[in-house]
Amino acid sequence: MMTRQSVHDGDALDLTGLAERIRQWGRELGFQQIGITDTDLATHERYLERWLAAGHHGEMAFMAKHGSKRTRPEELVPGTLRVISARMDYLPPEIETTKVLGQADKAYVSRYALGRDYHKLIRKRLATLAKHIENEVGSFGYRAFVDSAPVMERALAQKAGLGWFGKNSMLLHPQAGSLFFLGELYTDLPLPVDAPFDSEHCGKCNQCRTACPTGAIIDDKVVDSRRCISYLTIELHGSIPEAYREAMGNRIYGCDDCQLVCPFTRFTRASHEEDFAPRHDLDRAALVRLFAWSEEEFLLRTEGSAIRRIGYERWLRNLAVGLGNAPWSETVEAALRARLAYPSDLVREHVRWALDRQSDKRGRLIATID
Repeated sequence: MMTRQSVHDGDALDLTGLAERIRQWGRELGFQQIGITDTDLATHERYLERWLAAGHHGEMAFMAKHGSKRTRPEELVPGTLRVISARMDYLPPEIETTKVLGQADKAYVSRYALGRDYHKLIRKRLATLAKHIENEVGSFGYRAFVDSAPVMERALAQKAGLGWFGKNSMLLHPQAGSLFFLGELYTDLPLPVDAPFDSEHCGKCNQCRTACPTGAIIDDKVVDSRRCISYLTIELHGSIPEAYREAMGNRIYGCDDCQLVCPFTRFTRASHEEDFAPRHDLDRAALVRLFAWSEEEFLLRTEGSAIRRIGYERWLRNLAVGLGNAPWSETVEAALRARLAYPSDLVREHVRWALDRQSDKRGRLIATID
């Protein structure tokens, strides 16, 4: 159900003027762009069905759990006529993104997860936007979503004119690349809709596909999640397939490679939202230091962070792989040996793999010296 039942007469409202004011309020609330669309996602529904049928979602059962509610907004929230789609850029200023990727002893955390969890911030801003609308038109029906329900965020954003689908399946904007969050207001207001972003600007560029460390972009706009490092480090609950561990490098939570090489990323403007600023030096922390965190430290330092959702066990799993890929050092070996007796088969398995890798590197180093 909507948050409130609509009591207004849509015909009596200046809906075009209201749509313009919604955009203005959105900008004042820190959104870089606001678009409005209807609820017809038939084309995207067929794509999703093919993607699920191919098993590309892996263990993400939630992608199929809600049936057509994901692609039919009026089924998820009865009474929905329009979707207000909002974009907020998240790249913090003055962070050493590509430099950290090139330092194998440092931990790489996906740029979106460096600060506080974005869900609460954007949902709060959307609620404030809804309050502005309510003050203007009176009680109306709405619900706010931020990556928290069966919602086709990128499909709705494309229809609302916020960007096009790149070859890595991310939504791209010509002045912002893909480093932004999306949020939605489902509403019963019959607002005028924006033109969809139908033009695509990728052309013959394949940099995202070429840069993917694990070859997860198997076709234009088709990602096999089971190969994707973001999936492997965040969504996968069990053992990371050995075939992908070396390719993970020092990426311990998510992966940005396909976004970083995109030519449009150079137009991304830094966000000055304080909540998106890195916490606990996660933009440049050493793998060994993070691996040494106790569970209590992990919970304390990931409080209010998207990282906490993977839990301490998978945190150690991911870091063990990163340490296995790091240059050999006595410090790295000692850190891994200290976890050999950790009470988790999952962690111990990845620690043993990492120690084998470190042992091989030590042997090669000695052979070189001799």
